Amino acid sequence: MTKRIPFILISVFAVLVGLYPFLYFFVERNFGLLQSKESFLLSSTAWNIGFYTHIILGGLVLLAGWPQFVSKWRDNKPNIHRTIGKFYVGFVMASSLAGVYIGWFATGGIIPAAGFISLGLVWFFTTLTAYRYIRNSKVDEHQHMMIYSYAACFAAVMLRIYLPILTSVFGDFLPAYKIVAWLCWVPNMIVAYFIVRNIKKKAETNITTA
Repeated sequence: MTKRIPFILISVFAVLVGLYPFLYFFVERNFGLLQSKESFLLSSTAWNIGFYTHIILGGLVLLAGWPQFVSKWRDNKPNIHRTIGKFYVGFVMASSLAGVYIGWFATGGIIPAAGFISLGLVWFFTTLTAYRYIRNSKVDEHQHMMIYSYAACFAAVMLRIYLPILTSVFGDFLPAYKIVAWLCWVPNMIVAYFIVRNIKKKAETNITTA
């Protein structure tokens, strides 16, 4: 049971944050991160298309992604797994590129902009690489790269955990936002690296003892 706790927490946070973007359709826009945006951005059609593409499709990916890692689900429902996977890849392609675009306008200048643009590019290329692997029937490599992809996706969760904490610590939104632009995803990728390395070691051990 204790081994399942991290995954349960991931799934709960993924659902909660995955549904969060839909609040923008039911409440006034002047809340959350939009409070820090300048009026010219909020009135820009291109920026709004990028923003809503990023948060809505990203939220759907966050919601749909975590069940894909349940082995029983993959083994018992392979067709559903593949169908969801296709939507996942398509939505990530759109959401990540939209994220790169709106990243140029990140509040606080070059430091947060570079962080969010880098995140968008990492998310795009890890997902695209995972897709190429499965197209070439490289299942293990596909699974490993999807761990990196979802780790990048999970930055949406970590941002919403870290930002209020750091804002409280600094007493100011801006320095917290600059740190969070990197903190929300770089540690995720490090954790993903160790998860993948552990999976590879177990696979090598199984081959050796077989």
